[in-house]
Amino acid sequence: MTLCLPKLPTTSLTKPCGSSDAMTVRLNGIEFLPCLSGALYVPEYDTLLIADLHLEKGSSRAHLGQLLPPYDTRAGLLALQAAMAKWMPATVMLLGDSFHDEAGPDRMTAADRMLLERLASTADFIWLSGNHDGCLPDALPGSRSVETALGGITLRHEPACGASNEVAGHLHPVAAIRRRGRRLRTKCFVVSPARIILPAFGAYTGGLDVRHEAFRPLLSGEAFRVIMVGKTALHALPGRAVL
Repeated sequence: MTLCLPKLPTTSLTKPCGSSDAMTVRLNGIEFLPCLSGALYVPEYDTLLIADLHLEKGSSRAHLGQLLPPYDTRAGLLALQAAMAKWMPATVMLLGDSFHDEAGPDRMTAADRMLLERLASTADFIWLSGNHDGCLPDALPGSRSVETALGGITLRHEPACGASNEVAGHLHPVAAIRRRGRRLRTKCFVVSPARIILPAFGAYTGGLDVRHEAFRPLLSGEAFRVIMVGKTALHALPGRAVL
């Protein structure tokens, strides 16, 4: 099922924009505001986009005998809470892999479930299907979809080769640069004429370098740039500048 959200009479001037991460990008005439959290805010639709939370990854690994501190879900939800507090969006769009597996919601602690329900009571949550969580339980607050449209933009989990005007996640992009003899590597947004790829939002998510072959069919022949997520600021660089 594909949902299509209506345009709202909201502009970026009605929302806070701190100097540390004040940056805008445009795709097909729509303005997007990348955030230090790794979220992407869409003022015209009062919608916050989040990709790859991978909630309950820690408990999933525990079942495989790989013990990780069991705090990733709480950390991810608190980061989501902070992003929502900054923008106060009408809609929160989760672009797939919100849980590390389809049984993840059943493993949530009661406290984490309450926090999620409290967040979902303040905005419309829309869960898009990912490759890790293609079939989420109906008990989760909000609605579900495979893809969603914001005007002329398609929102989906996995970027599609040959597509244009899409926003996606899935690849967990990171980029590296060299400054003053040091190699710096951070998660990043990838922005090209055809698409925006969000960084992973979750606490236990790894990253895939934008120079990896998985990005080639999506960026081949296109002048792309990365928006690297620093500790206190965003840094936009042309793709040719990353290692």
